[in-house]
Amino acid sequence: MDLSDKKLLVTGADGFIGSHLTEELVRRGHNVRALVYYNSFNSWGWLDKFDKDVLAAIEVFPGDVRDSFCVRDAVKGCDVIFHLAALIAIPYSYRSPDAYVETNVKGSLNVVQAAREFGVQKVIHTSTSEVYGTARHVPIDEEHPLQGQSPYSASKIGADQIAMSYHRSFGTPVSIIRPFNTYGPRQSARAVIPTVITQIANGVRDIKLGALHPTRDFNYVMDTVRGFIAVAESDASVGEVINIGSGFEISIGDTARLIADVMCVQINIICEEERLRPDNSEVERLLASNEKAKKLTGWTPEHAGIEGFKSGIEKTVEWFLAPGNLSGYKADIYNV
Repeated sequence: MDLSDKKLLVTGADGFIGSHLTEELVRRGHNVRALVYYNSFNSWGWLDKFDKDVLAAIEVFPGDVRDSFCVRDAVKGCDVIFHLAALIAIPYSYRSPDAYVETNVKGSLNVVQAAREFGVQKVIHTSTSEVYGTARHVPIDEEHPLQGQSPYSASKIGADQIAMSYHRSFGTPVSIIRPFNTYGPRQSARAVIPTVITQIANGVRDIKLGALHPTRDFNYVMDTVRGFIAVAESDASVGEVINIGSGFEISIGDTARLIADVMCVQINIICEEERLRPDNSEVERLLASNEKAKKLTGWTPEHAGIEGFKSGIEKTVEWFLAPGNLSGYKADIYNV
């Protein structure tokens, strides 16, 4: 599919990945409508930090994916939907699971129903590697069993199934993109990499983390963004689930130590009880197979292996240390 003559809707455009995707689509000359979460502060999230010329090219649409009327209005007139709006913090899902069902499952239902109603040409629905749970085999391909090990991952499994059911039931052209652990500039400090960077940048050397032994497949945000666009452009992706991951795994502890090396400091890592997941909820290992993405879309990660990961960390650290960026983070508290 050629996106150049399409009207593109990005839900969750105010968030971490959504803002990078929105910015890249605009820079490529595409016509973008950005659904951002309505709030009384009139904040557009990360869109507020865009260059004026980029922001001027975006149609900003404040709303809420939980409201079917709002979603219908946002979808009307659009040809392609990038659906990223979601609640994603795992610790908060233990506290407020109903909010995750409402936003992730019901919100996704609203999106695909509106897409069906208005004859949208493509829906790229965002999944997560968390739906796999702890790896039963590696690398994890798209046929790996789904395991809801947290209310968050369970809600995303439900959202994925709702989206794909519309493809099977009504022929809605849905593709599911399944990013592994995306990191980079603008990421919330509830994630491990910003947690480490912001603590170090604020002078802390006793770094507080949760479990150190689990491994993750970290994917630099611009690789993830290219994955979204590649899936959107590929006609072969319709009706498919596609992993977007680097194919490289590293433990949380080694990730923290690599960040410290990049930032040229010595750290002491403290495993803090309140940051630990319940035993059966912790995902012990994630490592992506990205062969299907290569085959169907031609996508490959630019930040692969240990050197690619280090390069992505360096870019991420540089952004966090830039004037004005670090001050937006509360590094002295645990971000649930």
